[in-house]
Amino acid sequence: MKRSDKPPGMRLLPEWARQWGVLIAWPHTDTDWAPLLDDAEAVYRQLAGAIAVREELLVLCRNGDHREHIRHQLENAGADMQRLHFHELAFDDTWTRDYGPLALGGPAGTELADFIFNGWGGKYDARRDNEVNQHLPWQVPLHARALVLEGGAVDTDGQGTLLTTRSCMRHPGRNPDIEGPELDSRLRDLLGIDDIIELEHGILEGDDTDGHVDTLARFCAPASLAYVQCSDEADAHYGELRALEAELEVLAQARGWHLTPLPLPPAIHDEQRRRLPATYANFLILNEAVLMPVYGENTDEAARLQLQSAFPDRVVETVYCRPLLRQGGSLHCATLQLPEGVI
Repeated sequence: MKRSDKPPGMRLLPEWARQWGVLIAWPHTDTDWAPLLDDAEAVYRQLAGAIAVREELLVLCRNGDHREHIRHQLENAGADMQRLHFHELAFDDTWTRDYGPLALGGPAGTELADFIFNGWGGKYDARRDNEVNQHLPWQVPLHARALVLEGGAVDTDGQGTLLTTRSCMRHPGRNPDIEGPELDSRLRDLLGIDDIIELEHGILEGDDTDGHVDTLARFCAPASLAYVQCSDEADAHYGELRALEAELEVLAQARGWHLTPLPLPPAIHDEQRRRLPATYANFLILNEAVLMPVYGENTDEAARLQLQSAFPDRVVETVYCRPLLRQGGSLHCATLQLPEGVI
């Protein structure tokens, strides 16, 4: 029996599908950003400005006072205020990539899939984040899906291939009652996917998502991927990332993919000497540009040049995201592209 009311031909859209804009949730004092709020807001000001130069920006805020606070900051930063749209509601965290809806498109138009978000396998309270999608002003159908799935856990070439990681997709905190073949069947049905690739290798210290693919390997075009490469044999990541590279090389040879390596940044630690999950693979594709996180490290420019080679039709612009690492994420995690027509 078919579980989905998805019209025939609907398929998960790739990130480069034509966009209306981007969804973000602005940090405030009732989020985990409270002790880092000034640094976090500086990142969000730069990020919002870079997006609003090119596209619309939907900003989640907690109330009217918070909205005016954000508006004041962005006006002072010179952002294009005509492209800013605010929506007031409660949320637990600011990682919209993981609790925002996934967009599908096809001959019948566009629709949104609202999967369950349970705080990365039950690690954090996520009740309010899980309810966000039900309260936004969508102009296309939004379908609730009885499956735990985060946006950062999956990537697609737009042609029926889904890229994910086994460590995240099979984590017992997400869908413990669904066996492997049944989970694959549901993903194919709900996302219009023909082929699921589960990467067996790749993990970053400090990452509490259990290995989201958007920290490791990303489609840049249907037959082009960028991935994290570690060349330092003394780095604790070397073994796993070298195994990931070998895994991708086999896939690339079989499928005709072009691979673009992105350097792993040098180790970045917090005050407790815990390593933070810095990665250049956490970039955001826009209509005319790509926004790439940088961290004030000597690998930043090399990564930008490498990523630019993978996007000859877009300019790669950098956003300083070192403060975001303090909460375990980066640029892509903090954003969600919205296709044309959904708002």
